[in-house]
Amino acid sequence: MSTWHDYFKEQGHAPDWPYPVRYDQEQEIDADVLVIGGGIAGCWAAISAAKQGLNVALVEKGDTIRSGAGGPGCDHWCNAPANPLSNVDPDEWAEHMADRPYCNGIGLQIQCRENYDCLLELEQMGGKVRDTGDDYLGAEGRDEKTKIMFSPRYTRVHSYLASAETDEDKMKFYQADHTRNNVVIRVWGSTFKPALKKECQRLGVRIFDRVAVTSLLTENGVQGARVVGATGLNNRTGEFMIFKSKSAILATAGAGSIWLISTELGGYSNMMSRTITGDGTVMAWKAGAELTTMEAAGVLRIATGHKHKWYTGAGDASYENVPIVDANGKRVPYPTQGWADWGAMMPVPDVEQAIRKGILSGEYALPFYGDFPSMPEVERNATWKLMLGEESTTKIIIDTFNKAGYDQSRDLLQSYKFIEGSSLPQWREAGYGGGVIVDWNLKTTLDGLYAAGMQMFSPEDHSYAAATGRYAGRKAAAYAREVGESKISREQVILEKARVYAPVKRSSGMEWKELHAGIARAMQYYVSEFKTESLLNMGLDTLRKIEEESVPQLFALDPHKLMRSLEDLSLLTYAQIIIHASLARKASSVPLNFQRIDYPTLDPPEWRKFLTIKQENSKVKTGELPLTFWGNMKEQYEAHNKDYTGVYKGK
Repeated sequence: MSTWHDYFKEQGHAPDWPYPVRYDQEQEIDADVLVIGGGIAGCWAAISAAKQGLNVALVEKGDTIRSGAGGPGCDHWCNAPANPLSNVDPDEWAEHMADRPYCNGIGLQIQCRENYDCLLELEQMGGKVRDTGDDYLGAEGRDEKTKIMFSPRYTRVHSYLASAETDEDKMKFYQADHTRNNVVIRVWGSTFKPALKKECQRLGVRIFDRVAVTSLLTENGVQGARVVGATGLNNRTGEFMIFKSKSAILATAGAGSIWLISTELGGYSNMMSRTITGDGTVMAWKAGAELTTMEAAGVLRIATGHKHKWYTGAGDASYENVPIVDANGKRVPYPTQGWADWGAMMPVPDVEQAIRKGILSGEYALPFYGDFPSMPEVERNATWKLMLGEESTTKIIIDTFNKAGYDQSRDLLQSYKFIEGSSLPQWREAGYGGGVIVDWNLKTTLDGLYAAGMQMFSPEDHSYAAATGRYAGRKAAAYAREVGESKISREQVILEKARVYAPVKRSSGMEWKELHAGIARAMQYYVSEFKTESLLNMGLDTLRKIEEESVPQLFALDPHKLMRSLEDLSLLTYAQIIIHASLARKASSVPLNFQRIDYPTLDPPEWRKFLTIKQENSKVKTGELPLTFWGNMKEQYEAHNKDYTGVYKGK
């Protein structure tokens, strides 16, 4: 049958659950290194640890072959200055990338030093990273000798724009030809995840797909103690999983859908995978790990049910180089060969405002279009087939257009910028700022627990997840070699088991979507664009009321809905953490997109710091760290990686 409606008309009832249900049954697994999350960072961590000869278990909520934010693919391998054709020094580039507040200098240094090594290793596994078929001969940025495709969009623009004094100077910049830094490589990212899973299997990594990890186990069950394992739920059979390990690596990314849920009408309301629901951050929080930048949030912009993927036209990464024209065919001055700053998804505000004024005055007619036909054929194909065809959030769009008869050599492509309006202030996402604090070994503040990729505070992109996952794997393996055995607290297991199965012990009540909607509405009302002490406390009270009155009504009819229910409980705790962090920051901040009406001063010097938050004896405790608490990036990296060998040997 093609739809649920057809099935019900034919059968008259829902299908039976297709797997044996084994609630309360337990399975115990021992491992040296436990990797929680099978996305890009998790797979790399498992591979890296397994290469050290250790017993590795990888646990993934979905299917590792395509799971995670980068599972379907990626089109750019960013910040790879260690490649031999780079025009910048890796250590200098890392410093350049870290020249902004609330970034993660540790992760950026690792990315810039090691992610080209990752790419070469990935190529040996079967990932495609070069134009070996000569499909894009003559494309700008293609190195004819190595057949590596460098992105022509990325230029070293930061210093230029800092010195530009007028709008005219900045506009001229976008038409200029600048020396390429060659730090971003175009790749065939859809080949990566299958290659990573295959390599995990080749190395003997035990993969537990369709298992959602629900909690971390600590020594003697004590909050803040060494992490010695985890619990999980098989979301097909309902079986309870108990993992014992010497070290564990969290790689479950951040959280989505804190402010929104609209699966029926608006599509999924977050750019990231539906399975990314803050589980890892919440289990780290409950175990006593320290978090930071949890107050950061942003307004939804692209790739959701509320916003189209092609949001900014040529300013959107995958649509690089596409000229923008208005409804009359007049060229619109969007940047096509370089962004205004590191990773901004929009042109500089001056350009944005100039275009808006042009629309209001009649200079430009809406809607705008991507002028694919005007591009050289090889550039058009590189954008349409390679960039858009390999990126996880655009591949399905391209496939749909192709099936509908779209011809990029003939047809314009409508951009929804300006005509779809701005996102409402309450349509927000947690952003990618909040996460666990790590040191130069990517160890969290808990012994035995490491983190990688978007699980860390202030993470970056696909290659960042790969490099930090690979790095965390070898560090966690080194720890596992040195540490002794530990004992899991049976009492802690019993308490978690009771929490996990509570929804299936009920036969009626509230299902997961209703609970999720209530959490989202509370965040929209009380933790939106503007914040005050009173509003935030009202939000906290509302979430506590949901916890006390609605959670005891939560019920699930099958293991899948049980998993969704547990995700809601993670979202509920994650939302509370956001509010606690927001209450702690008594100042407004532009970089954090954080506005407090009762503390309106923007980024006062005394508040330019990381605020930390953790649970200690089940009570919330806040602290602080300086913005560059990691020290000298080059020196610290080299001090912690004396035996590492890679392409880049350093100065």
